[in-house]
Amino acid sequence: MAKDKKTTGQRIQGFLSEVGAEFRRITWPERQELIESTVVVIVFIVILAAVVLVYDKVIEAALQLIHS
Repeated sequence: MAKDKKTTGQRIQGFLSEVGAEFRRITWPERQELIESTVVVIVFIVILAAVVLVYDKVIEAALQLIHS
């Protein structure tokens, strides 16, 4: 009933081997797809920043009205 116990080094080596195998199976995006995705993310961030700015200014104006 004795089980084969792997040493820490063997477990790390096995893990890294599996990571390498998975890394080889990755489908990397084409350059154009990467550029398009990056542009979409940047545009979304700019829109989100503008929305947060508007909310901030509305809340700021409301608080100034309350304190005045």
